[in-house]
Amino acid sequence: MKNIFIISIIVFGLFAFKVPDSVMKRAGKEISKFYDIDNFSKEYIEFSAEINSETLSNFGEDNFFKIYSEGQFISYGYIGRAPSKTADFDYLVLFDSDFVITKSKVLVYREEYGGEIGSKRWLKQFVGKFSDSPELIAGKSIVPISGATISVKSMTNAINDLLKSIKVLQDLNKI
Repeated sequence: MKNIFIISIIVFGLFAFKVPDSVMKRAGKEISKFYDIDNFSKEYIEFSAEINSETLSNFGEDNFFKIYSEGQFISYGYIGRAPSKTADFDYLVLFDSDFVITKSKVLVYREEYGGEIGSKRWLKQFVGKFSDSPELIAGKSIVPISGATISVKSMTNAINDLLKSIKVLQDLNKI
């Protein structure tokens, strides 16, 4: 009985992810900077619990969206959370209209060590990846970072899960 309770709390926590305002604000600044636009709007994309249960990523009510500027579609965005050694970090992934990654950014890193995963140079490894790309492997196709092993693996796994989830959504004709 105790195990069922613990599992229920974990599952509820996964599906209850809501992007904090401070993280959303940082994402907005990054979107403005990347696309060199001052004003844009987001159209949130939501999925039923049934669809969400078939994906590996956590699609909440406000973390997957279309980005528009002056009424024109620009791209898709996803804000996720991944674990580091003792805390979580928040990240942003931007996609083009074909769901090819155009930008990844660590928005908030809450650890003393491992923050090097936020470097532009390291994050560029994810640009150009899409749902049919070969699985990314930390230490092989993704360059490791000394002192950031856990965060490197976590970010790599998060991107893999996101790309697999995008593939599921595409196969189900949900995006």
